[in-house]
Amino acid sequence: MANTNNEGRKFLESVHQFFDHAASYSKLDPGILAQIKTCNSVYKVSFPVEIDGRVEVFEGIRVQHSHHKLPSKGGIRFSMQVDEDEVKALATIMTFKCAVVDVPFGGAKGGVKINPRTSSVKTLEKVTRRYAAELIKRNLIGPGMDVPAPDYGTGSREMAWIADTYQALKYGETNALGCVTGKPVGQGGIRGRAEATGLGIFYGIREAFSDSDLMKKAGIEGNTMEGKRIIVQGLGNVGYNAANFCQQDGAIIIGIAEREGGIYNANGIDVAEAFKHRSETGSILNFGQCKNFENSADLLEEECDVLLPAALENQINADNAARIKAKIVAEGANGPVTRDAEKILLQKGIIIIPDLYINAGGVTVSYFEWLKNLSNVRFGRMGKRAEEASHRRLVNAIESASGKSMSTHERSLLIQGSDEISLVRSGLEDTMINAYHEIRGVMNRKDIEDMRTAAFLSAIEKIGVSYEALGIFP
Repeated sequence: MANTNNEGRKFLESVHQFFDHAASYSKLDPGILAQIKTCNSVYKVSFPVEIDGRVEVFEGIRVQHSHHKLPSKGGIRFSMQVDEDEVKALATIMTFKCAVVDVPFGGAKGGVKINPRTSSVKTLEKVTRRYAAELIKRNLIGPGMDVPAPDYGTGSREMAWIADTYQALKYGETNALGCVTGKPVGQGGIRGRAEATGLGIFYGIREAFSDSDLMKKAGIEGNTMEGKRIIVQGLGNVGYNAANFCQQDGAIIIGIAEREGGIYNANGIDVAEAFKHRSETGSILNFGQCKNFENSADLLEEECDVLLPAALENQINADNAARIKAKIVAEGANGPVTRDAEKILLQKGIIIIPDLYINAGGVTVSYFEWLKNLSNVRFGRMGKRAEEASHRRLVNAIESASGKSMSTHERSLLIQGSDEISLVRSGLEDTMINAYHEIRGVMNRKDIEDMRTAAFLSAIEKIGVSYEALGIFP
């Protein structure tokens, strides 16, 4: 695959610069640090697919950044901008993202150079299955080797095609469904996966707002989501769900930026209605009483409490960083802030909640889905009714002792046992809260000013411990 994407190269350089800065705080052996930094393997392939009677050649790539834990894990993106450096950068981030939230995977990433918006469903299925077959025959995918997931330009449909292809070529393998995550629930997926990244972003931002010291530094009053002004870039799965959950908790979404432009309303935008408007008209523009921004990048420079870039990398760079007026930048996308831009933002006193923490909700719930596939049982199936019976006995005892009866609604709330989605969300919330405080602990112990360096350092130390424990073979 030709490496002609300058943005991809800049992205990889930024990731390496972030790593090098964090590694300067580590006492690990330089050789171990070098191993942690480098990509372990890169596989590139060109394959033919017959489309409407003619043969077209597509380019695919799969990068496995780290094998300190197996399987490696990372999404597959479909885009004409896919290139080697971009995928390397994304795979590298995945390694550290998994380590930050204590998900026992190495990092990986993949992509196919194809435009999913202009390709037919038939073409997408053929290309997806052929790409999967190329990975399978080289043992680059499997529940114990490398487990892809959706990314930009792909979704549950493509993951179902990959799982079916794997099952066809690995007939009889008990854990075959664990070869990929982000599948539809009916094909081995898990409830709560679709909104997981956005929900994780919400939990992370909410935890930051509860951090009095951080909010004082950012110049934000109040330790809740209530009344906080948020601008979102990207109204795809991640941006929509993150904005929606924040809005439900009292935040005011004042701006939404998309490819075709942006909309702004200081009094707030109904995210669900804006999403519906875009689905019906094909554009975010001309929604309600909102002001239009023909150039959506200009919307990122408006004043707000939280700027949430949830689209693609390198959106905040050296050219526009000085004009950013947000108090907090929460990286919903992978790598939306370049290294040069980060220096400018930090000098301005802007808090950056880094991608390798704040958007780790997707890989966290992917981990839960993988565990579900290996156990071959739905979470909550064996314990839900037993839990409800126990709660019912407790409620009955309270009513008997007090001589008062609860309403039907109160009883149902207290008695309800944990089903799959409630367990998934509980696990995700616990993961995001614990990881946040771990990062803040590193900041305090090492006297580090920014969250990204602390998050990278936390991940580097965890990965280093794994390598030291494993030893070097031979």
